[in-house]
Amino acid sequence: MPERESSSPQHDPDARLGDLFENLPDPSQQSPTVDNTPPAPGSRRAAREAAAAQTPGGEGAAPASEPQELRSDADSATRALPVTGPAQRSDAHVADSVTRPRDEGSTARRSVPASDAERDDAPVPAGAGVGAGVPATGAAAGAAGSGGRLEDLFHAHTDEDSGSRPPKKKKKRRTGCLVALIIVLAVIGGIVGTGIWAWNTYGDKISDALGWGEPADWEPGIASGEVLVTVQEGDTGSPVSTALYEAGVTRTDEVFYDYLVKENIAVTFYPGIYRLQEKMTAEAALEALQDPANKLENSASVGEGATIESSLPGMAESLGMPIEDLQAAVDADPATYGVTAQNLEGWLFPAVYTFDPGVTATQVIQRMVDRTKESLDAAGVPAEDAQRVLTIASIIQREGLTADFPKVSRVIQNRLDIDMKLQMDSTAQYGYGSLHEGVVSSSAEALEDPNDWNTYVHTGLPITPIASPSDAAIDAAMHPADGPWLYFVTINLATGETQFSVTYEEHLQGVEKWEKWCQENPDGGCSAG
Repeated sequence: MPERESSSPQHDPDARLGDLFENLPDPSQQSPTVDNTPPAPGSRRAAREAAAAQTPGGEGAAPASEPQELRSDADSATRALPVTGPAQRSDAHVADSVTRPRDEGSTARRSVPASDAERDDAPVPAGAGVGAGVPATGAAAGAAGSGGRLEDLFHAHTDEDSGSRPPKKKKKRRTGCLVALIIVLAVIGGIVGTGIWAWNTYGDKISDALGWGEPADWEPGIASGEVLVTVQEGDTGSPVSTALYEAGVTRTDEVFYDYLVKENIAVTFYPGIYRLQEKMTAEAALEALQDPANKLENSASVGEGATIESSLPGMAESLGMPIEDLQAAVDADPATYGVTAQNLEGWLFPAVYTFDPGVTATQVIQRMVDRTKESLDAAGVPAEDAQRVLTIASIIQREGLTADFPKVSRVIQNRLDIDMKLQMDSTAQYGYGSLHEGVVSSSAEALEDPNDWNTYVHTGLPITPIASPSDAAIDAAMHPADGPWLYFVTINLATGETQFSVTYEEHLQGVEKWEKWCQENPDGGCSAG
């Protein structure tokens, strides 16, 4: 036999081992498997297993020439590669394919020899046997007998690695993360809750401090229109501030007073009626109040639904006129003012009046009566029917909201048409002298008093108007709404909501609603008691 064929290739073991591990693929995280598939009949693997079965351990069937062992304990796989025997050339070729990759661009998988299952199950050429070309060393036989693969030998350590991390540690880790998450959420919830409480408690102050809230004052330069503001005798900064806000001059109730305090302004307010504008700044409003040109020196006003008794004191104060002079003027014969009536109640039209300096009390009253005549003419009221219309209009003014004036007028007219008593509380209160007590319901004494204005006692209209009606009330008296209503009751004094009914039973249901509202709102003005 030639020396090349009889001798084993002399390779550097360390070099071969290094090349082998350098070209192996990275181990995957999987457990080694055992191939228990029976070998194909006639394959090399079947022949080797048959030989191993005849000689235990496979040592008796080993060829004379043993495979050369490497001097390294790093990998037992190299000892399973035979280096002598008739199959030397093919085995050497396999070993060479393991140690020398074909090129640098080839993948590691191409450098790894095929598994035993792929190699041994190949059919054996004719005449081949156990001793002919497949040396069965102990290591090789053990590997073949177990059905393992070369790749499994290099991944065997992954079993230990994966088993070294028990599931309990993962559970503990997840539990720790959950606890940390709960703590973080609790902290965040506490912060959010505290923030909500602080905002609800101090939101306005915080907004003002940071400039987030609505400004308390109007912007300069946007004032428009004209409004009248009344300053009463003895008024100081706070009530004047409220009067300005209610008239629509300033944006908030306290901005004018706060301006006086902030700027440390000492000011004296003189009673009277002042002409200002809407949406003025606090500074501009103060300048207007201090400007004599804006003060209506000879002005007077009468409110809607007011009476002569309630109007004279304010008129005297604003005009700087003795109240006795005004009382004498209204007590004069109505014919003096071109009125055919028992007195001037209802003839002083509700409005704001401005007079020239030196005006007399009679001139003041005449001006107000003339304004009432203008309203009657505008509504198409015949002169001979003026007193009757003013009387109806005065009741309408005292009994309902402006939007309900036409319906209230219809109830009055329907009752008059069937000679049904009007039974209006406003008339009973006026005749009894309790009209301005600020309550809706009448006392038993007022309802039973037989005065000429009490419509609970007398059928028909009172003998005179009971208040000063507005243009809207006069127009409603002339033009009542269409409807069969005979009753009405205000069921919500805060909103003025009123229920109109045709039958008495329906009216009683409305009365129950009113009584319920009064029970829920004891300070709502239902009764004096």
